[in-house]
Amino acid sequence: MPSNVMEVEYYYSLVADKPGEARRLLEFLSEKAVSLLVFTAFPVGDGQSQLDFFPTDPDQLKAAAEDANIPLIGPKKAFLIQGEDQVGALYEYHLKLSNAGINIHASAAVVDGTGRFGYVIWVNQADYKNASQALRSSDWKTIQPSPPGRD
Repeated sequence: MPSNVMEVEYYYSLVADKPGEARRLLEFLSEKAVSLLVFTAFPVGDGQSQLDFFPTDPDQLKAAAEDANIPLIGPKKAFLIQGEDQVGALYEYHLKLSNAGINIHASAAVVDGTGRFGYVIWVNQADYKNASQALRSSDWKTIQPSPPGRD
């Protein structure tokens, strides 16, 4: 499993779910030279969207957000997995977490077109430490999938 599991901090902001809101914040962060590892956006209801920012430098993001009067919630923790794309690459991580009894709250994956992938996994913050141990375990080949009907 040639990949790297990184524990990452993220912050989020709730904005109106309308055209241009994410663009406005991303433009400001770009002007402030804030580098992001990951950015996600999704509707959360009641006319709002949640924007998740995974900065390379959390202090730089917080300072830029304060300058723009952008309320940030966080830090929260997630996992960023990067590696060589191959059939079953994500399955192995789901298997580890499933067998450790940890539910994946949300996830997002992408391939970059050069044979590599990036994968973000969110788990309940109370499960984060155990999830980290499970994801970093090297005995993944000895972990057996759950028997049929045991899910």
